[in-house]
Amino acid sequence: MIRGLVSNDCFDDAVDFYSLMRSEGFLPNNFTFPFVLKACARLLDLQLGVKIHTLVVKAGFHYDVFVKTSLVCLYAKCGFLEDAHKVFDDIPKKNVVSWTTIISAYIGVGKSREAIDMFRRLLETNLVPDSFTVVRVLSACTQLGDINCGEWIHKWIMEMGMVRNIFVATSLVDVYAKCGNMEKARGVFDGMPEKDIVTWGAMIQAYALNGLPREAMDLLFQMQRENVKPECYSVVGVLSACTRLGALELGEWASGLVDRNEFLCSLIVGTALIDLYAKYGNMAWAWEVFKGMKEKDRVVWNAIISGLAMNGYVKISFGLFGQVEKKGIKPDGNTFIGLLCGCTHAGLVDEDMQYFNSMDRVFSLTLIVEHYGCMVDLLSRAGLLDEAHQMIRNMPMEANAIVWGALLGACRMHRDTQLAELVLKQLIELEPWNSRNHVLLSNIYSTNLKWDEAAMIRLSMNEKGIQKLQRCSWIKVHGIVHEFFVGDKYHPLLEKINAKLDELTKKMKVAGYIPTTDYVLFDIEEEENEHFLGCHGEKLAIALGLISTPHKGSEKP
Repeated sequence: MIRGLVSNDCFDDAVDFYSLMRSEGFLPNNFTFPFVLKACARLLDLQLGVKIHTLVVKAGFHYDVFVKTSLVCLYAKCGFLEDAHKVFDDIPKKNVVSWTTIISAYIGVGKSREAIDMFRRLLETNLVPDSFTVVRVLSACTQLGDINCGEWIHKWIMEMGMVRNIFVATSLVDVYAKCGNMEKARGVFDGMPEKDIVTWGAMIQAYALNGLPREAMDLLFQMQRENVKPECYSVVGVLSACTRLGALELGEWASGLVDRNEFLCSLIVGTALIDLYAKYGNMAWAWEVFKGMKEKDRVVWNAIISGLAMNGYVKISFGLFGQVEKKGIKPDGNTFIGLLCGCTHAGLVDEDMQYFNSMDRVFSLTLIVEHYGCMVDLLSRAGLLDEAHQMIRNMPMEANAIVWGALLGACRMHRDTQLAELVLKQLIELEPWNSRNHVLLSNIYSTNLKWDEAAMIRLSMNEKGIQKLQRCSWIKVHGIVHEFFVGDKYHPLLEKINAKLDELTKKMKVAGYIPTTDYVLFDIEEEENEHFLGCHGEKLAIALGLISTPHKGSEKP
């Protein structure tokens, strides 16, 4: 009876039934103890668990491997890992389940390195881990981002012939993907003789998370060709890919692969769809999805609050934040990132400062670098460069390149070359491989007539082999994606594109526009500088969009 209750997750009833059993004078045996201890572990009832441990010893079952393994699980679940390890060490003849339990215990408290060390100890015995053990230790490699460890376990898996196991292979795909090695992840995926929807979903998600949206979409199409119906996680990966590509129509089509009621009941699919619509600027559709969702957790609320804030509906996002509090949902750091970013784009300095200060004082949340980054960005945009710089210096952690980059943007906007020089030196220290920072610092030296310093920067770039990276802009026209680089001369419609740019430039100059040629490129003359500014990839892409889009009446840029 106790076993049946535990198997059906009726843990309170199982404990009550155990108490009834004891009150009637029945003594548990080695079959009873593991199930009632499992109930205690799930209920985190350490007090009863310790009493049962005492009875285990008195009844002479303290050498039983199944009972002792259940005690290991109890102490680990209740947060007493040291006691769990002591019980584990006392097991005279450990089995694979015992080893898997202690490995899982270490993973459960974030001690992944110790979990891997326990796996190494397991391999030194005569026991052969099963697929569940291997999946658990691979999850430890994923948590650590340790690809070397993953490769070592992969080699062992190959030697043991376990790579054909679908769960093990899927975990290997996850390890390589999370470590950023998509080539090896795809190699494992392609080598699997059998794939389930979880495997397909893991690979699609991996491509999306590693910034390879096109590959994610290609895999979805391959999945369909093989008549495999996508499930929620596959669709989430595709929606993430569509968000990166800006492919709204494709995202809508992908969401249609899952029944509407299913995605409205799925927190992860609904959230991904809200994110897609929000990043595409269609908050009306994002709001419809949000309203239609059967259940809303904090992540869903964060998605709609961030979407509204980033699309200019800052006051509405403030109102939703108030509803979150009224519903008893505790906001987290991501909630405030959305609010702070919204305030930044709306230029609401006072409101931003109020939310920023309330994180620690009201909600007891730990501020991370992203929160400080939002504040630095806001102060910088508002022209409060000294205050922004002071905030960076007062941060409890080291500022990253994104934070310093926000201040740099303001330095360029407000022409503060002195502060920009300091910022760029910090950025070069953080990102020595980023050619853009070297080029901008050289520009500033040239602007301030510091020719020797500018020459030293160029010389340093040459010595270190740092090349100026070509950045591209792209636009999708009639389903085809077109890419443009600065000064691009190879597009088949280049003549028409340049004609449109000339037309727009003349109209803008008549309206009083004067091109800003500062910091475009170094080592070229002002007239050339203005030419390259006019041939910027973004402008070429926009011009193609204009000549490819039919307009009624007068042309509107």
